[in-house]
Amino acid sequence: MCVTAVESRPAGSLGAASQGPVHRPFGARVKAFVALTKPRIIELLLITTVPVMFLAQQGVPDLKLVLLTCVGGYLSAGGANALNMYIDRDIDALMDRTSQRPLVTGMVSPPECLAFGITLAVVSTLLFGLTVNWLSAWLSLGALLFYVVVYTMLLKRRTSQNIVWGGIAGCMPVLIGWSAVTDSLSWAPVILFMVIFFWTPPHYWPLSMKVKDDYARVGVPMLPVIASNKVVAKQIVIYSWVMVAVSLLLTPLGYTGWFYTAVALAAGGWWLWEAHALQNRARAEVMGAKLKEMRLFHWSITYVSLLFVAIAVDPFLR
Repeated sequence: MCVTAVESRPAGSLGAASQGPVHRPFGARVKAFVALTKPRIIELLLITTVPVMFLAQQGVPDLKLVLLTCVGGYLSAGGANALNMYIDRDIDALMDRTSQRPLVTGMVSPPECLAFGITLAVVSTLLFGLTVNWLSAWLSLGALLFYVVVYTMLLKRRTSQNIVWGGIAGCMPVLIGWSAVTDSLSWAPVILFMVIFFWTPPHYWPLSMKVKDDYARVGVPMLPVIASNKVVAKQIVIYSWVMVAVSLLLTPLGYTGWFYTAVALAAGGWWLWEAHALQNRARAEVMGAKLKEMRLFHWSITYVSLLFVAIAVDPFLR
């Protein structure tokens, strides 16, 4: 596979592994394996899974089913993240924000990481299939393979559209949450899939603007690396408007009521305010800390949390 060339340096060369054998106490090893799953990212995935189960049930779903879906989702996403770190260990060693990842520091070896990721993938698929349903199992496995193969191996180092299409993997939890309850799919999870699809680029591009030097150093063509802040901000505004518009489709189609609509309008309105403010600063050629690109990044997490909490609460107010 042809990939963008980066400086030849073994994984871990920026960490303790480059200074000789690494002392690997048991407790630190456990923390390192947990870190391979990227728990903070998985928290966000679960935020988009559980509320959809409430929407599908139009009330409180079976709590055992919720627990099994969350465990299966964690294991599946954790396996995908571990395999992502295995593939990206060369560039992780050269980027400041990833220089303390377990493979870079030497706390976990590449073969251990590979075996760990594959094991989680197999266990999560079987857990879903045997305790939830096989539709959810195949959706989960499809999300894992899409993230590892399509995004990490094929798109990330080749195109500035990497996060746009690679973000499809992060949209799958809404389908999984719905299918776990109904063993089927409908327009509601498809609409929410599209909300997350259009949310992902304007969520991630502000962070990429902040750390674009890291990506440039390793030859990963994130949009802020190859385009000006003005261009990136314009794209953020376009995706933001589409995202907010799509989020409002649930109500006219009869899936949600007044509460969700009110939250979607208020949270979406504030998002658009922040997106346009970022665009105005970019147009004025504001640079450095004054660009305040991370304001939108942090708000994007709050936005999706509010939206999906509203999805869970709405059935009880109709």
